Amino acid sequence: MNFPRIIISALRGGSGKTILSIGVIAAWKGQGSTVIPFKKGPDYIDAGWLTLAAGQPCYNLDSFLLTSRQIVDSVIQHSIDAAIMLIEGNRGLYDGIDIEGATSTAELAKLLQTPVILCIDCTKSTRTMAASVMGCQNFDPDVRIEGVVLNRVAGSRHEKIVRTSIEHHCGIPVIGAIPVLDHQIFPERHMGLVPTAEHTWAMGSIDAASKLAITCVDMDRLRHIAEHAGPIHDVETGEKILRRQHTAVVVKSSSCSKSPRIGVIKDAAFQFYYPENLEALISEGAELIYLSPLSHTEFPDLDALYIGGGFPETHAQMLSENLSFKTGIQRLADAGLPIYAECGGLMYLGESIVLEGTSYPMCGVLPVRFGLQKKPQGHGYTLVTVDQENPFYPAGMEIRGHEFHYSSVLSFEASEACRLVFSMKRGAGFLDHRDGVCYKNTLATYTHIHAVGTPVWAESLVRKACSFMNNRSLNPAS
Repeated sequence: MNFPRIIISALRGGSGKTILSIGVIAAWKGQGSTVIPFKKGPDYIDAGWLTLAAGQPCYNLDSFLLTSRQIVDSVIQHSIDAAIMLIEGNRGLYDGIDIEGATSTAELAKLLQTPVILCIDCTKSTRTMAASVMGCQNFDPDVRIEGVVLNRVAGSRHEKIVRTSIEHHCGIPVIGAIPVLDHQIFPERHMGLVPTAEHTWAMGSIDAASKLAITCVDMDRLRHIAEHAGPIHDVETGEKILRRQHTAVVVKSSSCSKSPRIGVIKDAAFQFYYPENLEALISEGAELIYLSPLSHTEFPDLDALYIGGGFPETHAQMLSENLSFKTGIQRLADAGLPIYAECGGLMYLGESIVLEGTSYPMCGVLPVRFGLQKKPQGHGYTLVTVDQENPFYPAGMEIRGHEFHYSSVLSFEASEACRLVFSMKRGAGFLDHRDGVCYKNTLATYTHIHAVGTPVWAESLVRKACSFMNNRSLNPAS
């Protein structure tokens, strides 16, 4: 059976493909279609906007974090009810980690046999855009570039020259032309969009992007391309893959007499979670309890805690002033509660965050002081080796992940009780080519993992939560 789908890519980052993707998704949703969004590459912020536009979770497809089989399975699994799928690429179409283009959007397009729409920035350029598109076509003829959307067009004359040049020389349709906008629809930070949870006018921005797509893009032509994408073939057998029937979520058995309660800190300060990670915890039998140090002061009964990434520095004062929440985390960590934290969560567990000379006390679980720098201190894929004992990963295991942080370690007091358990084969990590700060049953790291590519993570966190719950039931006073 056919899976209607497209990939929106570009010649480089910053060309407008995210705004185009958001607008197209919102427009299709407004027409009554169920749109399932996917994001190529390690990304939480763009995925958050795609989720809001679609009203559906945005899933991650990344060939560094996931195998080809896992990518195809994810697409099939999450497309059961989809009328159409939209995959947003990252960076330029052929940009990858090596000369062969590994991890590129082009690689993903070939794996999923999906037509590509190029969004090109036409600023101060006309006929050269045709040469650029033709170069992409000829660079790898197996990549199906089937349409072009012009962005930042200066006027009707500019559009006509670029459109005519591309259609004449490249033989593919220009299906849209977006003018230079006189105002910013989406606010930006760190070379990307501000997360949806921080933007009070998020739906207004999405509505504006939807109107832009409806006005400036031939939506019928775009849908036609998506509907004629053809079948997806199995990566091993080459046979056509059929849509799966509805199946109930399989909850794996555990040693718990009831579902362990795992707290997830999720708010404007901590919002970087892959939906696959949360789904993996649920499928392992956990009950997720959402809480926030920005709005809660007391802790519910928990058997484990998961703190994702985000921008705690933008809420440093509020986080610092919530003394009861910080004290609660410190008390639970000392009691051996399993805690897993990534990036922003790592910062929150430290002693303090220093911003422009002002120190904001955090939870104090880990003996670390953090500062913020003007340039990224870690950016890209990571490859770590687990070389010491810790609560969640076996020694000797290799973990694939990614990092993106402007924070740096100002001081760290390592000890036998608090040590680093990862060595970095790729990436910056925490300090001195190491990562993974471990204290009792707490493990905090700059490296973000994807639960599908690292299935042991969810299994271990739920197993530790069960152990904590069982121990507490045997020793109620503890």
